[in-house]
Amino acid sequence: MNNKDKLIQKLNKEQKDAVLSTEGPNLIVAGAGSGKTRVLTTRLIHIINQKKAFPSQILCVTFTNKAAKEMQNRVMHHVKGTSSAIPWLGTFHSVSVKILRRHAEALGYKSNFTILDTDDQKKLLRSIVKGEDLDAKKFSPQLILYHIDQWKNKGLLPKDVKIEKKGSIIKSILKVYEIYQSKTKDLNAFDFGDLILFCVKLFEEHKDIRGIYQSNFKYILVDEFQDTNFIQNKWLNLLVNEERNICCVGDDDQSIYSWRGAEIKNFLTFDKIYENCKVFKLEQNYRSTKNILETASHLISNNSNRVGKKLWSSANQGELVKLNCYRSGKEEAQGISDIIEQKIKKKYSLNDVSILVRAIYQTREFEERFLQVGISYRVLGGIKFYERTEIKDAISYLRIVNQKFDDLALERALSAPKKGIGESTVNQIYSFGKLNKLCLEDSIIKMIEKGDFKPKIKTTIHQFINMIHKWRKDSSKMKHYDLLKLVLDESGYSSLLKNKKDLENENRLENLKELLRAMQDYDSLQSFLEHVALATSIDQDWEGAKINLMTMHAAKGLEFDVVFLPGWEEGLFPHQKSLEEKGDFALEEERRLAYVGITRAKKEAYLSFAMKRAYHGDWMDALPSRFINEIPEESVEKNETSTFENDEFEFNQDNSIDFDEGYKSPGWDRYKKKMLKWKK
Repeated sequence: MNNKDKLIQKLNKEQKDAVLSTEGPNLIVAGAGSGKTRVLTTRLIHIINQKKAFPSQILCVTFTNKAAKEMQNRVMHHVKGTSSAIPWLGTFHSVSVKILRRHAEALGYKSNFTILDTDDQKKLLRSIVKGEDLDAKKFSPQLILYHIDQWKNKGLLPKDVKIEKKGSIIKSILKVYEIYQSKTKDLNAFDFGDLILFCVKLFEEHKDIRGIYQSNFKYILVDEFQDTNFIQNKWLNLLVNEERNICCVGDDDQSIYSWRGAEIKNFLTFDKIYENCKVFKLEQNYRSTKNILETASHLISNNSNRVGKKLWSSANQGELVKLNCYRSGKEEAQGISDIIEQKIKKKYSLNDVSILVRAIYQTREFEERFLQVGISYRVLGGIKFYERTEIKDAISYLRIVNQKFDDLALERALSAPKKGIGESTVNQIYSFGKLNKLCLEDSIIKMIEKGDFKPKIKTTIHQFINMIHKWRKDSSKMKHYDLLKLVLDESGYSSLLKNKKDLENENRLENLKELLRAMQDYDSLQSFLEHVALATSIDQDWEGAKINLMTMHAAKGLEFDVVFLPGWEEGLFPHQKSLEEKGDFALEEERRLAYVGITRAKKEAYLSFAMKRAYHGDWMDALPSRFINEIPEESVEKNETSTFENDEFEFNQDNSIDFDEGYKSPGWDRYKKKMLKWKK
């Protein structure tokens, strides 16, 4: 038996069928942990070894460069000969760049075009906003880029965008988009969103060029197909030839990126668009225990928009999924920390343990707890709480209010938000201070008196120093967390974030709310600032293993022996804002996110919720997530927590709760009574 036969013999029946069905349209529905990458790679190797096509006649599209590199290495290992490298294996963007380099002239560009990064884009947009005399605060680069990206994901150039409302902000942004595209053309440059869009434009406008690639690509393979957006799907459809040898692999139950433009309908309608499509379901999971799979499968079965499959495993039943309730978010962090210390550390490496949250600000309470008890951790896909830009900005204000000699804090506060005070002005102030042995604040006051600043800078910097003096007076008569609210409002920092309607700034606002909540645990501004200084100066790069902290979105594609899933409460998960904006569509995506979170666990999974959480400085009663009610009782062990005495808490799981009343989480007394029975 040769190597290629051995490779196929290692597959299970469903995997083997999917690999050997090389002709015509194929959809492989690959459940979590079902060996998706192995099937896709083996299929690619099989096509080459069977001499069905030369490597250069196969297009294989992945979503990340890492996935492309991994697949390239696997193929090279199993296919003989130096010519076996797959020249058309890469991401949508990298393949598009290769095509555009060859045919840029057909679009009026030169082949040595530049690819703009985000900083280049922002710089260009700032100059356009200034040139159009638009309000720079109202029309931030982030806001404009968000809309441009949305349009490009839908295949819309400026001339294609239709806006009904007259005089709207969107109309002004469209004008900026038009100028932006004109300027990038002058620069002989494409941005990231242009790469796929202009490839599509190339194929649509030049059928001869499109024909070259259609005839060349005898086989097309696509990974993570559930994450494709409109323009990516159109790109693929334009490359499929009459033979229709396209194979898409993915999992509709793991489609969690609609906020990035992903359209699950591409996956769900594939077999309708491509007639006589063969659908293969990979349902054997090689990752998790039976209890974990049963929990996840039962939960996701509540979604109606799905292909439908049921994961199974030949592994043992495993431990029951733990479902814990805590009094508060803080006690949840303590309780999980105690489980890790007392149980998990004895059985697993911390590298194989992960805490997956719905919103990144939730990591704060865990970080503080781990610092307190000396558990090493890392934040993946994010920055540690007190190192996040908006947190450092806010704390710089508090530090300079606390004491005027903190030059570094004042320097940061001068540019957050930007006040038109550049590096040369700051250097000028420092030079004056060094010469006169003064701190930065006193130097500014003296230089204002001497008239050393230009009129515009003088006005701005004088107003800011006056605000600092006012805040110092305010600090003597108000709570330190109320002071921060005032500072963020009066400095313009809050409005700056609120005016930029994108996910990044929403997360920053949530982080600032969490900072305000954290401050309430300390008696004074001084004690809080001491805590922050110690938290950020402790050496967190300890040797050895570390617990992984990340969002559920960031965890997709990863796996861990033990997974903790805290914060399963209405309003937090499923997320209230998502439900309000997109209703049932959002609810199904939130449920898919829950499914992704649970299926990251190989051996043990812990779900938890709190009775109350702090929100905008006030304690709010929290209700358990509706997803908890969708979990099968037989695979769950409830209320294993040291927070409650046995006679104080009774968990009641009731499957009769009707959520048709709406999506509002506050005031669901009926739900609360059915889910939880508290003894007064």
